[in-house]
Amino acid sequence: MRIAVFASGSGSNFESLVQASREQGWPGEIVLLVCDRPGAKTLERAARLKVPARSFVPKSYPDKAAYEADVLHLLREYRVDWIVLAGYMRLIGPTLLMAYYGRIVNIHPSLLPAFPGKDAVRQALEKGVKWTGVTVHLVDEGMDTGPILAQEPVPVKDGDDETSLTNRIQTVEHRLYPEVVLRLIRGEIDTDALMKQREEQTTCPSDVR
Repeated sequence: MRIAVFASGSGSNFESLVQASREQGWPGEIVLLVCDRPGAKTLERAARLKVPARSFVPKSYPDKAAYEADVLHLLREYRVDWIVLAGYMRLIGPTLLMAYYGRIVNIHPSLLPAFPGKDAVRQALEKGVKWTGVTVHLVDEGMDTGPILAQEPVPVKDGDDETSLTNRIQTVEHRLYPEVVLRLIRGEIDTDALMKQREEQTTCPSDVR
């Protein structure tokens, strides 16, 4: 399996995935990093880890479809089988979703469906919850609404701020995400069935009287 990681920021999850793939002898390889923020630290990590990387400037395209068409051309050039989102701060549009339906996975710093979207850690702190966590899920057309593959809780401690809570969440992410991605590329998870079930849940009335 050939994997592309999409990242927008520091790239700590990207690095944990690369290290796990090499140390654990995955039946697959991370062959590409795609970044939508030129100058992001994740590009420095890619250079150090010797992973090919390409950065894009989405605002330079007339629309999302044009941007994703260019990205899709690159993915096909690298013969990518799976897209792994690792801090990619952009909603996947129809162009990529259709081409890789059921083969895009994301990690989110909350126990979904709680606190979807941006600033999930801040949302948890503002809400005053005692527990938040990490969710790994497949990507569909919604905002953090795809089928959940794995979750792990993380306690919110007295005195936590965004930095301290984020650090504890990332410790879990760096362990959990590689575990789930490995199961995916081994074919241990029936993603087609999960996506079909999700479609049925969103298109069929839950209760008709």
